[in-house]
Amino acid sequence: MLNAFEGIAPEERIIVALDCGREEAMQLASQLAGRARWVKVGMTLYYACGPSIIAAFKQRGFNVFLDLKLHDIPFQVEGAARAAALTGVDMLTLHCLGGQAMLEAGQRGVEAAAAERDGRAAATLGITVLTSMDDDALQQVGIDRTPADEVSLLAGVAKDAGISGVVCSPREASALRQLLGPQAFIVTPGVRPVGADAGDQSRIATPAEAFANGASHVVIGRPITKDADPAAAFEAIAASLG
Repeated sequence: MLNAFEGIAPEERIIVALDCGREEAMQLASQLAGRARWVKVGMTLYYACGPSIIAAFKQRGFNVFLDLKLHDIPFQVEGAARAAALTGVDMLTLHCLGGQAMLEAGQRGVEAAAAERDGRAAATLGITVLTSMDDDALQQVGIDRTPADEVSLLAGVAKDAGISGVVCSPREASALRQLLGPQAFIVTPGVRPVGADAGDQSRIATPAEAFANGASHVVIGRPITKDADPAAAFEAIAASLG
C-alpha cells in the first residue's frame, strides 16, 4: 500500500528523542537547530520541566512529539489530552490498552484544544507494544499473543477510535501500513543505525528498514544524542536515507 509520507525529506521524518534533563536538552536543541525538525519530549524531560519545555522547543522552531502514554479513565485522559495539546505539541501519545472509549476521549480532548487555539489538532498516536518487550515480557503480564499479533489487535482499536495513528516497532510497520492506510502516522522507536548498540530495545531495525516497512517517522535517541557530535550524527543518518 502507498505511504503518503514517502515523498517527505528524511530530515522531516526523524524525531530526536531528548530523554535527559533540561540543560542537556537545550544544548542538544542548539546543536540540532536548522538540521532536525522534530524532537521528542518524554516522561524524563516533561516531568522535570513541565509545559515550559514545550514552549522552549517551539520557540526554536521544532515540532514536538510529546510522549506521555496517557492511560487512565476516559474522563482523566480527555482532560489531560486537552491540557497537553494546549501547549502546542504536534504529536501526543495515548496507550491503546486503555481501550476504545479512552482513546476516543483523548481525541476529543485534542480537538477541544485545537478549537481553543488555531484550529490545528495535534496528531494522536496509540501506543501498542513497547519496543523493549518481547514474547516473554508479554507472557509475564498475561498476554499470550505474540508481539506482532498484540500490536495488530491494538492498532485496530486505535483505528476504530479515530485517532491519527500508532507507535509500534519497525518490525510491525508493514502490517500496520496495510491495516491503517496511507495517511496514518506510524511512528517507530527501536531504530538503530547499522552497528549501533541496541541498548534496552528488543524489536529493532535500521532507519532505512523502518521507512521501507512503512513508517511515517522514526524516533532515534542515543545514537544521536550520545554521539560526540550530535549534529553530524543526525546528518549522517538523514543522508543515508536520502
